[in-house]
Amino acid sequence: MGTWTEAMLMSRIRSALRRIWSYYKPRVEAKNRVKKTVRGKRHKFEYKCSACKKYFKSKEVEVNHKIPAGSLKSFTDLPGFCDRLFCEDPDGYSVMCKPCHREETNRQKMLTKK
Repeated sequence: MGTWTEAMLMSRIRSALRRIWSYYKPRVEAKNRVKKTVRGKRHKFEYKCSACKKYFKSKEVEVNHKIPAGSLKSFTDLPGFCDRLFCEDPDGYSVMCKPCHREETNRQKMLTKK
């Protein structure tokens, strides 16, 4: 009772690393490179989706890894996952609207299953 499985532990570690990654400087720089100033009270910036080329509010975009971070299923996956997640070059990321990012993620998952 109260014992975590390896899958539960890896899920918690993956979530914690992704939370930290959201403040990672190269990720923030990648997002800021595609913003434009918008006048108005509700939001100050819009971000251009690299896939559909439309502009979106900050809450409507996500930063995509050009090289997928992959899975984290065991402790042996941890070094490679961290290397890919924390890519030091802002060019390793692209900004996408949520629908385009979901589509790209699903496409990448299908490629890895083959």
